[in-house]
Amino acid sequence: MLNRNALKVGSLALMMALLHGCLSSGGDSASGSVTDSGGGGVVTPAESNGRVFLIKPGPNATKEMTSAMVQLKPKDVLRFDCGFFDLKDGISITATEDVTIEGCGINETFLSFRDSVAQEGFLASNVMGVTVKDLTVGDSPGDAFKMKGVNHGKLIRVRAIWSSGRKTPQEVPITAANFKQAVKVKCTDPARHNPSNPNPLERDHTSPDYTVSTASGRYGIYPVQSRNILVEESESIGASDAGIYVGQTNIAKIRKSRAAFNVFGFEIENVQDGEYSENVAECNSGGFLVYDLDNLTQYGSRSRVYKNIARNNNTYNFAVPGSIVANVPRGSGLITLAYDKIDIYDNVFENNGTAGIILTSYDMLGDPGDRRMDVYSEAVNIFNNTFTNNGNDLPQPDFATILATQGAQISSAFPMIVGLKSAAGGGGYRGAHVVWDGYQDKQNKNCKLPLDKNGKPVAVDADGKPVQGNSNPNPDCRYNAYKFDAAGKRKVPAWWFSCINPNNKFGTDSQAFANFHGTRGLDALVNLNTNDPTKNLSVEYISSIASGIPLFPSSFDLKPHDCATAYGADLPRLPDFEFEPFKPSGQFAAEPSAEAVKALCEVPLKAGVVNEAAYAVNCPDLAQYNLFDNAQDPTSKPNGQGMPYVLNSKLFTDYSIKHRVIFIPNGKSARFLADESRRVTSTIEFPVGTIIAKTFTFVDQPAKRETPMETRLLIKRQRTDGQVYWESLEYMWQDTGDGKRKASLNQAGGLGTASWDYVDVDSGRRLKGSTNAYLFPNNSQCVICHANNDKEPGSSPIGPKPRNMNRAYLNESPLATGQAQHPVTGKNQLKFMCDTGLMTGCPSSFNLDDRQVAKNVNHIPKFDKPGDSGFAANSKADIESRARAYLEVNCAHCHNENGQASNTGFYVDVFRAVDSTFGICKKPTASGSEGRGNRLYDIHPGVANDSIVPYRIGPEATTLAAKMPPIGRSVVQEEAVALITQWINTVVDSSYKNADACQAAQQSSGGLPIVGKLPLLP
Repeated sequence: MLNRNALKVGSLALMMALLHGCLSSGGDSASGSVTDSGGGGVVTPAESNGRVFLIKPGPNATKEMTSAMVQLKPKDVLRFDCGFFDLKDGISITATEDVTIEGCGINETFLSFRDSVAQEGFLASNVMGVTVKDLTVGDSPGDAFKMKGVNHGKLIRVRAIWSSGRKTPQEVPITAANFKQAVKVKCTDPARHNPSNPNPLERDHTSPDYTVSTASGRYGIYPVQSRNILVEESESIGASDAGIYVGQTNIAKIRKSRAAFNVFGFEIENVQDGEYSENVAECNSGGFLVYDLDNLTQYGSRSRVYKNIARNNNTYNFAVPGSIVANVPRGSGLITLAYDKIDIYDNVFENNGTAGIILTSYDMLGDPGDRRMDVYSEAVNIFNNTFTNNGNDLPQPDFATILATQGAQISSAFPMIVGLKSAAGGGGYRGAHVVWDGYQDKQNKNCKLPLDKNGKPVAVDADGKPVQGNSNPNPDCRYNAYKFDAAGKRKVPAWWFSCINPNNKFGTDSQAFANFHGTRGLDALVNLNTNDPTKNLSVEYISSIASGIPLFPSSFDLKPHDCATAYGADLPRLPDFEFEPFKPSGQFAAEPSAEAVKALCEVPLKAGVVNEAAYAVNCPDLAQYNLFDNAQDPTSKPNGQGMPYVLNSKLFTDYSIKHRVIFIPNGKSARFLADESRRVTSTIEFPVGTIIAKTFTFVDQPAKRETPMETRLLIKRQRTDGQVYWESLEYMWQDTGDGKRKASLNQAGGLGTASWDYVDVDSGRRLKGSTNAYLFPNNSQCVICHANNDKEPGSSPIGPKPRNMNRAYLNESPLATGQAQHPVTGKNQLKFMCDTGLMTGCPSSFNLDDRQVAKNVNHIPKFDKPGDSGFAANSKADIESRARAYLEVNCAHCHNENGQASNTGFYVDVFRAVDSTFGICKKPTASGSEGRGNRLYDIHPGVANDSIVPYRIGPEATTLAAKMPPIGRSVVQEEAVALITQWINTVVDSSYKNADACQAAQQSSGGLPIVGKLPLLP
């Protein structure tokens, strides 16, 4: 058995193991008359029960688009006119249903996001039914089209594109003057060689068609964790990761689409029931990838890849060195990895330099750490395909990348190893139409059926495969290809890998098939010649000596893959499938009329009494709710049953001061959340009519001045059918010109300037700074953070969890405020709510300590106050407790199993063990090149400068695609970066579960077992 760790050979297959991300069209919307209001207007449809918002090109396009998108209700249409749009914000559609975004043609409507403040060009999140069609998205900072948590999503006749040579000296920007020609990108002659590679014989650095760039966005078309997804007649050009991607999705069809000059053309990751047909992948680094990635919400099965063309995918890999997708060897037509049940048929694979099809496994990596995943592909059925001229242009190792990663990323040497082994076997220095790594499974007879998070055996599918995902614990052993019967006992499939049917048409210009046996035999080769190490890469020398080394030469025998002959039957064909019927949920209330709003908001107000009736509508003026004693001062005494509260650790928003108040309607009470550990995203349960207000102010303490910037409301409402939901409202404070101030509703958001200079009341630290990019979020941005699949619909609360409210109230402002005079001041907030009847279901006692912290209620500490955890200040336990508090409050509302970032597999609630799902030695899943900062792991024990988490919250993460949290911070919270860095460097060590995955990867990725200079190859 080859010791790959000791030899540092397993990294040759990192390319395969670390690869990452890289539907009949709907009818047109009804036409009608347009009420033009300058830049755009609202169409009165001839045949529709929804509205049509028409946006025209011009300086007001961004404002009009944002205003329209936050209003979209079922059957509404957001329509962009013909022309070029210079948009300063992204399109974000959240928590709505059955809406359409459309242009007037894929070549006629161009939406440029070159200067956008949003990562995505188009984002749909938690939407039931959305269609995007007939437009192009260009130069988005991150993903062009992203769908997350969408059921029934269609992308029809859309294009994602980045300017040729984006952000390089060779850039040809796409503009209003040239966009109609710039979008027409041909594939005639890709650039095969990295211009940074120090190899004088590699001169093919340019393409007459298009110049690729690492600065392009990550994904062109990116549906993830979704269901019933259709991508049709669409295109992606230039993505630095994957052009057209579908991941962790059930029931997906990509058809009649094209991907060119991306790192990967089409990527299918952890998909169940996928269909990819009549597509063209050309001039990418790799054409198609069908695989499973570890530590994700689900693992894939059942995909049909047919009637596609994968040709000339020979562009050099231009991903940032060290990123996952940088492992793709250029010249790959299709790669399968650790994915079960793939039918590959009626396709054309031609002119791909490394191979037409590559069949590989995670076995070349060593153990990937996630033992829930089957690391071998099974039931790969390859039939009736046409192969021409594949494997005849093997790329040399990318020395630029090897040097840039200090030898950590050497997967570009994979084609060289294939060529050397094929030459040793007598097939010449080349790849093949079909290449296999030759690794086979071994049964572990002691491996039992895995257990779920409740300690019960997991379910198995019809084939006996355990139904797994990262919500279940990582088992102690890996079942791999060996399944379980109904009684939970092991069974072995009759045939587990691939069937390569004789009806495939293999061109004689290439080797039909090569089993290169992975890295086996390389150790013996190295040991044969140590006096002249340069001979180790000489084809003539290797051919003369390697035939006697077991498993070094490739074998070319296809007979074991002729299933009908070898096993008596071919694999059964996968069945066709259709999309599930679309059924409206009926969860969206009609927009109230202007008259109804006026009747509830424009009423006489009583001193000290909240206008509770107005909770049902969005009042245009914050004062109309009568929440505060002084309508011009949201830090004044709250009216009614309003109770100010504060959190132990707070979400960072550019060093603003937060004034939070809960307004519970008279005669009603909230309910204590007793089972926090089982409902980690849930807060206290509030009654209908509750209003939670949060005012953001900036303090100049030396000048004794506090300036309110915005007040955000969360209002719990109820429809006539009984469904409850939360509405988020944004009010921006302005001077009215008469010495007074007013907060007006502005759901479209915006940017502002702010400065601060004060001493923090909790940490005692003086904070001073300014920003010109303070964000007022639009309504869709609010929902992105506040929506979770396991909570009440809409923008449900994040902060008021018992564990984060378990403390004495102390107003955040260092200046005097009316709220600081509230009776709750100095008292435990939870106990105060219970004592005053504001909350029921309370603990029988609170057992308060001298800090007013209840000992019998969960508690997370103030992250920036050593010792607040209850452990000795700056002890390891104290540092970890405070670090986890920061991560939960600032990250866990998205990074949980049901949140916006659930597809990452990185979850950070305080009840979770600090293991692989908490980021320990976990490689990034969806960060892209910019989001990882050339770092290998989310959290690398003891090595903060190789950990992605401190990078993303720190000063080096300057781009939209890199900064975290992505919304609400324009400056760095220095004390948070210092704490997370301290935790990783001084507390997290090899004793943490999964910590050995970092070490194993290091050992297997240190370089080839070859000494001396790497010579040039044929």
